[in-house]
Amino acid sequence: MANSSKTKVAVLVSGNGSNLQALIDATHQDRLDAEIVLVISNRADAFALQRAASANIPAVCLPHREYPSREAFDAAVVTQLRQHDVEWVVFAGFMRLVTHVLLDAYPERIINIHPSLLPAFPGTDAIGQALDYGVKVTGCSVHLVTADMDAGPIIGQSVVATHADDTPETLGARIHAAEHPLLVRCVQAAVTGQLQLTARGARRVVAGGIVTGVSSSAS
Repeated sequence: MANSSKTKVAVLVSGNGSNLQALIDATHQDRLDAEIVLVISNRADAFALQRAASANIPAVCLPHREYPSREAFDAAVVTQLRQHDVEWVVFAGFMRLVTHVLLDAYPERIINIHPSLLPAFPGTDAIGQALDYGVKVTGCSVHLVTADMDAGPIIGQSVVATHADDTPETLGARIHAAEHPLLVRCVQAAVTGQLQLTARGARRVVAGGIVTGVSSSAS
């Protein structure tokens, strides 16, 4: 039975869903004042759908190739979100560019996590880009989704040091480990009203900066 006292969140996924699991675990452990009421995937083989089923969370697959346009796909997503009275949307490894259809339906209510310290290395293969550039630190960012890819206001970041012998797999494992607590903290800040508009129109974290600047282990 739905808990009407908690903010209703939907999580959109395309793959394994480890960040979805982090959010599920946080709700069970009372570290996240939200209820995940829906999981949507654009891929039928996404393991995240099994994670949702194991947690008794309603889940639906909307294969994007079955829609004639990105706008039509987003419209189907919005229909599902509204049917579940969703208030916030979280992209947790959701590998789709979205259109105004979804953005207009949930303005400043869509959160994404990206495996770099934005604005560095937006787009695909951010971990590979970081290694190619030889940066000494990288990490992950949680931001609000806007029409420009990976360019929305940053809610929080975690720093991960690179190692001389890193591969995309070893660095990726450390970044993903840092993503889980960061995403939980940022979603918690959002659903509890700790984000507000600044004079420049961007959002910032209030209440003592509990999210921005979170560091992670480099080991």
